[in-house]
Amino acid sequence: MATRYPQTILVSCEVPWDEQGVLLEDCFRREIRALLGHGFNHLYVFGTAGEGYAVTLDQFRQIVEVFWEETNRDGVFPMVGVIALSTPQVLERVRFAFDLGVRAFQISLPSWGALDDGEYLAFFSQVCGAFPEARFIHYNLPRAKRVLLGPEYRRLVAEVPNLAGTKNCRTDITQVFSVATGAPELQHFYGEHGFPHGCLFGECSLLSSFGALFPKKTKEFFGYGVNKQWDKLFPMQAEYLRVMEDFLAPTQGREAIDGAYDKMIVRASGLDMPLRLLSPYQGFDEQTFKKCQRQLRSHPTWLE
Repeated sequence: MATRYPQTILVSCEVPWDEQGVLLEDCFRREIRALLGHGFNHLYVFGTAGEGYAVTLDQFRQIVEVFWEETNRDGVFPMVGVIALSTPQVLERVRFAFDLGVRAFQISLPSWGALDDGEYLAFFSQVCGAFPEARFIHYNLPRAKRVLLGPEYRRLVAEVPNLAGTKNCRTDITQVFSVATGAPELQHFYGEHGFPHGCLFGECSLLSSFGALFPKKTKEFFGYGVNKQWDKLFPMQAEYLRVMEDFLAPTQGREAIDGAYDKMIVRASGLDMPLRLLSPYQGFDEQTFKKCQRQLRSHPTWLE
């Protein structure tokens, strides 16, 4: 069965801020160009790691304009995330990006209150239905207070023709199974923890947290999944998770929001990415980053 979105590696672009919370545009452009230079052509901005929950409308517009300028080229497929508390807020931001030329969006459910069955259907119908020429990926996360599984996606597939995929950081294999088998028409993006299991149940894609740092290994990992090379995929997942755990070991004792980790990943890849986040969230300090960076030296083959 053909899926509504191509099978690929999806990589987030983090947003660098100065001490006043102003976009460091040159740094942001260098990050995007570096990811494109690694051969990643499906990039997105404004998930949780990209602080999509935090930006003002003016910041959203400025960053999307820069992102679009850097990715509006043949063979590149930019995606813009929208995190907001109501359908009108989501529509306002999608409209701005759509008018620039963006045609792929990542949306999460409004989170002030958990949506019931009628409300989540209305949300997708109204947002996706307003832009029939665009494709939408659902960012399916517990912070939205309503996690959708196979039965909910089965209903959405029938009623929202331009809902094209899901982004799931699920690690529970029963939930991976439910999503994958409940709506095989959608392209399901799983993180490094869930991708191998998703591959067992059909076509799926990789949401890569470490692509900027391990581009070669990330592509190898993805290729094993695409080609169903189980004897290589699962052992490599075990190694991948050990490397990730080692890198982040110095952060233990503090649970931070996603961007705090992802900005360290980008910094460790060689880009001068500041570690700061928009208030009230706080990134890790320089001392912690340096400890994480030292941990990588025990895995030299991953940095080739």
